[in-house]
Amino acid sequence: MLEVVRIPVLNDNYVWLLHDAASGETVAIDPAVAEPVLEAAASRGWTIGQIWNTHWHGDHVGGNAAIKAATGCIITGPAAEAEKIGTLDRTVGEGDSVRIGGHVATVMAVPAHTAGHVAYHLADDHILFVGDTLFAMGCGRLFEGTAAQMFANMARFAALPDDTTVYCAHEYTLSNGRFALGVEPGNAALAQRVEAVEAARARGEATVPTSIGLERATNIFMRADSVAQLAQRRAAKDAA
Repeated sequence: MLEVVRIPVLNDNYVWLLHDAASGETVAIDPAVAEPVLEAAASRGWTIGQIWNTHWHGDHVGGNAAIKAATGCIITGPAAEAEKIGTLDRTVGEGDSVRIGGHVATVMAVPAHTAGHVAYHLADDHILFVGDTLFAMGCGRLFEGTAAQMFANMARFAALPDDTTVYCAHEYTLSNGRFALGVEPGNAALAQRVEAVEAARARGEATVPTSIGLERATNIFMRADSVAQLAQRRAAKDAA
């Protein structure tokens, strides 16, 4: 049985701890900083044995060195960004696998936010760690890649089972939802979700993880084909 713990750090980042009770192993995903991550693990009696990085940005790898110094953990990250992540012990790319106990995560190459960005998909456990590629009702900025690459990433994620739990790395849900509602105002599921998110944020609650099924229904970037058709109908109506 896998347990996932959310650790809020910095302004709006989330670091994730993935723990396998059977083996006692713990992985930190994208540790922006070290101290709160080490404290969260220690408070549960866990020792971090691995770090999985999705990409090179400092708010995803900033805690690598200190956590490794404290625990001796093995750090895994994208081969395409190895020169930018000096702390890596192991590099991975499309189709490679990493393990926590008896659980296997397949590496997905999802370039666009950064050129070498990867995601970690534990298919048997219906878990997906996406870094800054997919957000609740949004997607990552195109710093190093193209819109075509991001579109392909969204299609690839959308093909996963609806009950796949998606762990993204930032609390962007409210602003994403409000933007999406302006693009697709007739989407009732989207309107309901934005209302629920507004209430949750007012209570100071986190709004992630999300799920593939929820994103398929409310994420305009995952629904790009439907949104494009809507825009075409609006344009035709305006021209009539």
